[in-house]
Amino acid sequence: MSMTKRALLVSGATLAIALAVFGGRAISLQDKYTQQVPGGLAFSEFRGYEGWPVIAISENEGLIAVIVGNPVMIDAYKEGVPGNGKPFPDGAKMAKIHWNPKKQEAYPGQPTVPGTQHDVDFMVKDSKRFADSGGWGYAVFNYDAGSDNFMPGTEADTPPQGHDAQCGFACHTIVKERDYVFTDYGRR
Repeated sequence: MSMTKRALLVSGATLAIALAVFGGRAISLQDKYTQQVPGGLAFSEFRGYEGWPVIAISENEGLIAVIVGNPVMIDAYKEGVPGNGKPFPDGAKMAKIHWNPKKQEAYPGQPTVPGTQHDVDFMVKDSKRFADSGGWGYAVFNYDAGSDNFMPGTEADTPPQGHDAQCGFACHTIVKERDYVFTDYGRR
C-alpha cells in the first residue's frame, strides 16, 4: 500500500472515530431538548436557560438551587414586579436548577457547593395558554447523571409531578398575590 493511500486511510479512520465520539456527545446534548412533559411544557421552550442571569439562589429540602430568568423576567423584576402589584408579562420565563450539595474539603472553610445535578424546574408566563393555572405553565425534568439525560417528572416523585403544565400550580397558589412567584430578585 502506498504512503498516500495509508495516510488517507488513517485520516479517514481518525475522522470516523472523531465523528463517532463527538457526534455521539452532540446527540446526548440534544436529547434534553427533545424531552416534554406529557401534555405540558417542552424542554426546548427554555433553550439557552443555562446562560440566563441569576435571579437568586436558594437551599431547600437538602438541595442547592440557582433561579435564573430570561430577559423578559429580569426586566419585569427590575421594574418592581411583583412588589409593585403588577403581574409578570407574557413571555417571562424562569428556570430553577437543583444540585445535590457537596463539601469542598480542601478549600478554606470547607464550603458547600453544587455537586451532581438533581433536576431543573421551568415556569413560563402565557396567560392564554395557561389560563387555568394563573397564567403560568410549569415543568420538572429530573436529571440522571449515569445517562447524562433529563426525564419529565412523574407521579412517583416527591412532590408528585402531574402530566401537564399545571404540575406546579397547586404549590404556587399560596403566592397568588405575587403572581404565583416565590422568588425575590436578589439585590445586587
